[in-house]
Amino acid sequence: MITLSANLIALLIYSAAAAYFGSQFIRQQALQPKYLIGTAGLALIAHGIGVYGLSVKGDNLNVSLFSASSLIFWVINAIVLFSSIKKALHNLFLLLFPLSAISVLTSIISSNSDWQQSLSYHIAIHVVLSVLAYSLLTIASLQALLLAYQNHALKNKQLTTSSRLLPPLQTMEALLFEFLWVGEILLTLAIASGFYFLEDMFAQHLAHKTIFALVAWLIYALLLWGRHQLGWRGNTAIRWTLAGFVCLMLAYFGSKLVLEIILHRV
Repeated sequence: MITLSANLIALLIYSAAAAYFGSQFIRQQALQPKYLIGTAGLALIAHGIGVYGLSVKGDNLNVSLFSASSLIFWVINAIVLFSSIKKALHNLFLLLFPLSAISVLTSIISSNSDWQQSLSYHIAIHVVLSVLAYSLLTIASLQALLLAYQNHALKNKQLTTSSRLLPPLQTMEALLFEFLWVGEILLTLAIASGFYFLEDMFAQHLAHKTIFALVAWLIYALLLWGRHQLGWRGNTAIRWTLAGFVCLMLAYFGSKLVLEIILHRV
């Protein structure tokens, strides 16, 4: 009952915040960082209680598609919340609030207790690294979407008040590559820990996940190399960031969608 109540409260806060702050942005009204951050903090408390109740079962972790999605969005919101204290990242909540509401809602109506995995020391390390890597690279992708919005407005000379509410392009781009660097390092560690701790990363149920993760790692590595050596930026950086995220999303959620929703296999 506590788990359900907490998730419902989180869903209500996320939904109300998405509607309120989204309408403010559309009406081209300035967004107050302290209100965005405060709202996110309240939602995180309720969401954290809810996601813990759904995900942690004694010594096991529920890794079903929607429970894992809710956990990842909690981590993403937490990273953005604490990062917003010193960096201009609070605008990401415009995208995170509605996405988080969807993740909480689906975790409530589609909870599947069959997908539980023993939390051994080795597995826990791999899971933590994977969740952090995915979360940071998701934040980078959301940052890329906001950057694409700014680039489009600038290219078409449609600099509305809404686009001006965002930080300068150079600041947005610098933040994008900060998250890409940290995310790529964590993704490297996550993949390495998988090869080290798991018996066979190319086993039948893991092969597609491993291949897509390696392709995503390669895309991000090429993007960071291109940034350092060739000065890639703007739309080039945005396209490579989103391409890497698509592969990363297919690596985890694509495989779980097929196994859990389509094939009904645990």
